[in-house]
Amino acid sequence: MSADLAPVIAAGTRWLLTAFPPAPGAFSRALAEAQAQQAVTLAAALRYPTAIDAEILHLLGPGGSVRLDWLTGADHGGDADAGWRTWVDETVVSWAACLLAAPALAADAHHLVDRGQAGEVTRLTRPGDHEHDAAPLLRHPDLLEPIAALHRAPLLDLLDNQTAALG
Repeated sequence: MSADLAPVIAAGTRWLLTAFPPAPGAFSRALAEAQAQQAVTLAAALRYPTAIDAEILHLLGPGGSVRLDWLTGADHGGDADAGWRTWVDETVVSWAACLLAAPALAADAHHLVDRGQAGEVTRLTRPGDHEHDAAPLLRHPDLLEPIAALHRAPLLDLLDNQTAALG
């Protein structure tokens, strides 16, 4: 994974955890963060597969979280630390939501990226009871749907086209 994507991954992970908070406790927070980070990292690897793609992202900017915040009803008027929100990539977060809601889709996506790009995604592709208990909102398909629906079609097209090319 390109180090150039680190700010987008960190911001996307933070946005998901802010919008869909984990269950109480440090252990739950850590498990939820691991799941969100794995989903965002895999989505970023799919969205920006080459170093050139990452450079273009830095030239044009990721777009920010305005529409995502609007969809979830978030109000950040008094948030003095809102600068990180400018690094949120709406498409990456939407794809991450799709992957969190459907572990089988995440497994298919992971097969298409270079293992070095996405790293380990077991908590994403094979969540157990601990993962679901730690992040009940983050793993809930109905709650994720407004975010996932934003860019699900291009993700499915990408996965279908890549799968067909491999076959």
